[in-house]
Parts: sequence; C-alpha cells; structure tokens
Amino acid sequence: MKNNTQYQLVKLDQFSGKMAGIYSFLKKSEQKTLFDIFVEENKNLFLSELKDIFVRLQIIGNDTGAREQYFKLFEGKPGDGVCALYDLPGKKLRLYCIRYGATLVIVGGGGYKSKEIRTLQENEKLKRENTIMVKLSNDISQKIKEREIIFSDDGYGLTGNLTFNIT
Repeated sequence: MKNNTQYQLVKLDQFSGKMAGIYSFLKKSEQKTLFDIFVEENKNLFLSELKDIFVRLQIIGNDTGAREQYFKLFEGKPGDGVCALYDLPGKKLRLYCIRYGATLVIVGGGGYKSKEIRTLQENEKLKRENTIMVKLSNDISQKIKEREIIFSDDGYGLTGNLTFNIT
C-alpha cells in the first residue's frame, strides 16, 4: 500500500496583497510548505534567484496581480492550471505554481533546471515536484466542482475543505 501525504492549503501573508492571494501547500508531515522546502533546498546555491522570486511574488500580490506573461503555462496536463513562474534569462530555478486568473496563485516546489535540458521529464526532481502539483491541482478542481471549496467573495482566496491527501 502506498503512503498518503497530507497537505493543507495555506495563505502566504508575506506575499499576498490587494492584487492577488498567494498560497502554498503545508506538508503536514514536515510542518513546512512546499514553498518553504523549495527555499531551504535552494538557498545555499541560488540565494540571489530566490530573492528575485520573493520580489516577483510580492509584486504579483501587491502591485500587478498574476499576469499571464509572468508564467510559463501548460507545465502539467492540459487544463490543470499548473505553470512555472518565469525565470529570467540565465537563471536556473523553476518554481511550479497553480494560477487561477490574475488574483490567485498557489506556489509549490521546484528546483534546478539546467538550460541543457528541454523538458522537466529529463530531470527526476522537477518531474516529482510537477507531479505533486498536478495531483493537488486535480484535487482542488474536484473539490471546486463538488462545492467543497469556493472562491472568496473578493476572488483572492479559497475557503472550505483545504486539506488534501495524495499518494
């Protein structure tokens, strides 16, 4: 039998603002969000890139919203909303997200993506992180369809059953 991992969707107040809500998944077994784990894994080698990501998330949350041009779309399966926060030329970190219009972004994990590889399937770490986001995105979509999760009145958040189990 495969192990289930439980996640809770939580708002990242340090990035959320008047233009967009920024969320991540809290991995219950570690009591850290997927974004926190991403930061810890990459802070020693890619601190300046992480700082760029922090600034971009604050701009999305407070100034511009989640404009489509900030994201590389279709990083999962068609229709699941999984994308990657665009990196700047020469940068090496890939951060997977789920984007709901311009007002809500869920950041997950990711990692180093060499410019020599063309697809995430060529990198086991990126493939694993992407698969987690695809599964969680599918679960969110199902819960929205079943009205277990609804968008908040302002469109910047989600309420309802925000706990997810994936294998």
